[in-house]
Amino acid sequence: MALGSVVSLALFFAVGKPFGAINDWAVGVLGFLSGLLAVMLRRRGMPAARGLGTAASGAAVIGAAIVVVGSTLVISQTTGFFLAGLVESLGFALIGLWLIALNRSIASASRWPRLLPSFGIAAGIIMAMGFAVVPGIAMGLDDIDTAPGWIWIGYLGWLGIFFIYPIWSIWLGSFRPQVR
Repeated sequence: MALGSVVSLALFFAVGKPFGAINDWAVGVLGFLSGLLAVMLRRRGMPAARGLGTAASGAAVIGAAIVVVGSTLVISQTTGFFLAGLVESLGFALIGLWLIALNRSIASASRWPRLLPSFGIAAGIIMAMGFAVVPGIAMGLDDIDTAPGWIWIGYLGWLGIFFIYPIWSIWLGSFRPQVR
């Protein structure tokens, strides 16, 4: 879904409509699916489901809802793409916290590929950079041309959202750990 969103975004800049709207929908679906993944892994008894992991799974679900709200803001033309992107960045930052907690909890388990948790933690850290946009949301920033430079720190989180997180997700989905 994330890779499809990247393609639609590139096509939007190259061609124009309707690819911007397709991207907006794809981002919302990606957020929703991320929350669903957190819930499903929690129900399957992944290590992060206990203790702090329960809070992290809750953060992912809240983050997913925030991403959907952000997508809805731009799809409904309630706000422009910039403010909606800030809201989505915040949602994905919360999903990033879940990724960090989940991957820290599986890092010591020998049944997982050695680099999978490190990759997931890296994705989560980059996604968590989205927390830097919170003041921009509070300020109602919705003009890319007048946005302060510091806001772009939060937008770096999209590198994790669009590239590292999807690779981690595909890797996780393709791996079937041995149950002992």
